[in-house]
Amino acid sequence: MAQKKNSKTHNKRDGRPAPVEHKNGKRAEAGPGAADSGPRFSMFTWLVVVALLGVWSSVAVFYFDIVDYDRVLARAQEFRMNFSEVLQGKLAAYDTDGDGDFDVEDAKVLLAAVPLPPLDDSHFVPDDPTEPGERYEEEPGSIDTTGVLVEESQPEETEGESGRYQTSSTLSAEAEAEEPPKAEPEPEPRTGSTQPTGSRQEADAAAEEAAEEQKEKAKKKKLKLLNKIDKSIKSEIDAAERLRRKGNLDVALKAFDSLVQQHPLSPRARYGKAQVQDDLAEKLRSNDLLQSAINTYGEAAELPGVTSDLLRAALRRRAERQQFLGRMRGSLATLQKLVDVFPDDVGLRNDLGVAHLLLGDNKGAKKVYEEVLAVAPSNGFAKVHYGFILKAENKIAESIPYLREGLESGEPGTDDGRFYFHLGDALQRVGDDSAYRWYERGHQRGHFASVWQRSLYNVEGLKAQPWWTPQETGYTDLVRMLERNWKTIRDEALAVMDRSRGRFLPEEENLREKGEWGQYTLWQQGKRVGSACQGVPKTCALMERFPETTGCKRGQIKFSVMQPGTHVWPHTGPTNCRLRMHLGLVIPAPGCRIRCTNQTREWEEGKVLIFDDSFEHEVWQEADGYRLIFIVDVWHPELSQYQRQTLSPI
Repeated sequence: MAQKKNSKTHNKRDGRPAPVEHKNGKRAEAGPGAADSGPRFSMFTWLVVVALLGVWSSVAVFYFDIVDYDRVLARAQEFRMNFSEVLQGKLAAYDTDGDGDFDVEDAKVLLAAVPLPPLDDSHFVPDDPTEPGERYEEEPGSIDTTGVLVEESQPEETEGESGRYQTSSTLSAEAEAEEPPKAEPEPEPRTGSTQPTGSRQEADAAAEEAAEEQKEKAKKKKLKLLNKIDKSIKSEIDAAERLRRKGNLDVALKAFDSLVQQHPLSPRARYGKAQVQDDLAEKLRSNDLLQSAINTYGEAAELPGVTSDLLRAALRRRAERQQFLGRMRGSLATLQKLVDVFPDDVGLRNDLGVAHLLLGDNKGAKKVYEEVLAVAPSNGFAKVHYGFILKAENKIAESIPYLREGLESGEPGTDDGRFYFHLGDALQRVGDDSAYRWYERGHQRGHFASVWQRSLYNVEGLKAQPWWTPQETGYTDLVRMLERNWKTIRDEALAVMDRSRGRFLPEEENLREKGEWGQYTLWQQGKRVGSACQGVPKTCALMERFPETTGCKRGQIKFSVMQPGTHVWPHTGPTNCRLRMHLGLVIPAPGCRIRCTNQTREWEEGKVLIFDDSFEHEVWQEADGYRLIFIVDVWHPELSQYQRQTLSPI
């Protein structure tokens, strides 16, 4: 022991460092060069350093409020379930992401680390009709006798059937075609389309200015809805009206009903009751309630002492709701009564003209608009509708100034794709190239996808090009079947032509400049046409295997025969939801050709041409013999199954 002590003392005294003992048990002297091997710290020293760093990190987190511990603790206290309950799967109440269990993602939501998914309010129907939302009367459908309020569908006509007045014509994604919300790919650019320019902005500004002027006029003229009886119960009427505006419809109906019982000669109380019934009909989708509202509007208008403003309001709303239910003749009678009471009201006469058009009574509508233009020769609304009627009568040149001046007026009700369409079509038929300026203007106004693509019943985002290959459509099996069996299809059609030529009906859409054009239709709007398939059973059996065509509710399957000397005006189909296939059966050469946009092609026997007929196309038959083709419409390949099932027929 003494030696060791002396040794240490000796070392200290010599000023030399003590020898270092390695892990392998060997000893070594730590000389001057040992300093280059790095600092010498024990394990304990490192543990102390780490501990101190941890303490200071915790202090920093707390002091600088890097983590809101109070919030975390508050969240934790919201559920006091032990770990065994987690293992037993009893935390379903905290399954925020709906995957059936409680996991890290659920904890993130509970601690507000990630936001909750947004609520889906796409099916929300506001109680108060003044709230924003889609107008209920614009929803498609038909009268449902079970009591669900839906609009009675009106027959949709193609743009060629110019004798009928269409009730909608805007370029938009159709409501019935929309699937439940999901991420959609960016729509591909449309062929021939151009971006809106300053002309569209100027037109928008003009339309907004006209609308503001109408609003200002309405503000200046304060409506007088109360007669003497109504004024005596004004406070009660106001209280009931406040309930209606707040959406307390059941209570409001009881309040107005009580007022009607106590004051049966009060027009305003009865009108308020009709409004509540109208609102409830929208909320509950009830035809019965809507019919009650229609009746009550009529009762209010019949009461003695009713003010002229309330009479006008009640009957106009009655006519609107009658149209919505498909009661066109009833609506016409209501509007006629309004015109009789207010003969100087040009707006009411214009509405009466539209009612005649909706009934297909062009003659009655024409008379109404002639009366309007006699007293208001610059009325733009009357002009476009009168021009529309003239064109339907094939008075092409006469229709042009009325359509043009009506559109130029910019009056409410004139900015409609139908009028741009028919003006351009009329100009084309008289050889006036300014037609394309009006098509461009219609495109800038949002009515047409492009100058070339002018269909009016569209689904947005579908690939748009005039000509297609079988591979691009995805319907290669159908094309292959048609081309392999073209002789069978041809022979059946020729047999029908020989023994019952009457099956080929003349084209009735006023698309021909001259010549003869007959069609024998097998499928229309996704359904077989009567007994048509009895004449061509093999052809129909072949087609039955392809639902993309037999189930195409916006298309047809038909034979088309065109005689020499026939010319079909430039025109477009009604929708971008279909593609059209032409199978050549009897093609005399030369002289048979078809133009789609600026590309012209010819048919070949046994071969299929595919084009999108929503683009402008034109046909010439200048051969020596008849031309026979088989027309097969198919759904646009980018439409989903849901859209194919829910789109309305055309």
